[in-house]
Amino acid sequence: MQVTVSPAIIKGTVTANPSKSAMQRAVAAALLAKGKSIIRNPGLSNDCLAALEVAENLGAKIKREHDHFEITSNGVQPFYDEINCGESGLGIRMFTPIAALSSLPITIVGHGSLTTRPMNFFEEVLPQLDVKCATQGGKLPLHIEGPLQPKNITIDGSLSSQFLTGLLMAYGAAAENVTITVKDLKSKPYIALTLQLMAHFGVQVEEQNFEQFHFGKKQAYNACDYTVEGDWSGAAFLLVAAAVAGKAEVHHLNTSSAQSDTAILEALEKAGARLMSGVFTVNIEKGALNAFEMDATDCPDLFPPLVALAANCNGTTKIKGVSRLAHKESDRGITLQQEFGKMGIKIDLQGDIMLVHGGTGIKGAQVHSHNDHRIAMACAVAALTADGPVVIKNAEAINKSYPEFYDHLQLLGGKVAVESV
Repeated sequence: MQVTVSPAIIKGTVTANPSKSAMQRAVAAALLAKGKSIIRNPGLSNDCLAALEVAENLGAKIKREHDHFEITSNGVQPFYDEINCGESGLGIRMFTPIAALSSLPITIVGHGSLTTRPMNFFEEVLPQLDVKCATQGGKLPLHIEGPLQPKNITIDGSLSSQFLTGLLMAYGAAAENVTITVKDLKSKPYIALTLQLMAHFGVQVEEQNFEQFHFGKKQAYNACDYTVEGDWSGAAFLLVAAAVAGKAEVHHLNTSSAQSDTAILEALEKAGARLMSGVFTVNIEKGALNAFEMDATDCPDLFPPLVALAANCNGTTKIKGVSRLAHKESDRGITLQQEFGKMGIKIDLQGDIMLVHGGTGIKGAQVHSHNDHRIAMACAVAALTADGPVVIKNAEAINKSYPEFYDHLQLLGGKVAVESV
């Protein structure tokens, strides 16, 4: 699919799409619970649908209604000896420890960029919990055989906060008087979201400075009703669109959310956008935009919208956290440098720092998403203030996290032409 986005003025109201981070965690918790859970305002992105399929293969019965999903489960009792996590990094890292609660040998596969991502940390950690584990040279497919036995364990938090999410959730169903100790944890807000969601489903974890996670007496997940909140990582693109090209009101955004990407508000404020936040609404309007400094180590998914913002700011913006970008859907630091370079924006990569030279004018161009949903969205936002249309190749990459993105951009006045190729 090819999408052409032309310069336009943004104005209007839109409702944020559901958070895929919260949705996937809720699906996992509903699988681990006994009984019927209801997931309201469900996400329908590819990653969310992959999570539902994994939960189904691991024993849950799933019924889709027009505005919610019913997930009925009796815990992890796999129907199949293979699960497919699609292209979801969170999915594979979270569901692997959960699947390992079963004694059935299971093969875990995925596709697209997931087949090139490193998986060797599973081989380092899971055998310590009595799980047989083998990869193919540190890559998929992944073969596991449990059952996982929760023990006191120390893990390297710089490897993946998503793996820690899976470990915490699996321990929540089986652990008794054990502690997970974590060194050098990245993305603490994502772990806060995991703990928040586990608590909603009835499992409490004693957490100390995000360095120790203690499980006391054995607990069980309770089936319950859960409403998925709006997705800050997707909404960040809408907020930046308004900040650079007009004004907008974005609904269904919880400003007290544990999602790390609420940090976009800090960046917008630093850049000079006019912001007014309610409890579940954000009003934003273009201001005089200037370069800013931001540490995005704990919110690496914000790099693409931050670059689209920085391209419109006078001066050189400095963003820290580039080391977190290598193993995303593309090597995002390099991809942003290449694609924004085509639009006339110079980006320098200096170790863990990205320098974006903004205010030089964005040019109409032909760009490519590199099969990366956030790159496609960043280029679309940049196009709003370009001197001509920007043509995005492989634009359907947005389906991974935010299938409604182009519709929402049009709703706000964006000029978007979609054509099948």
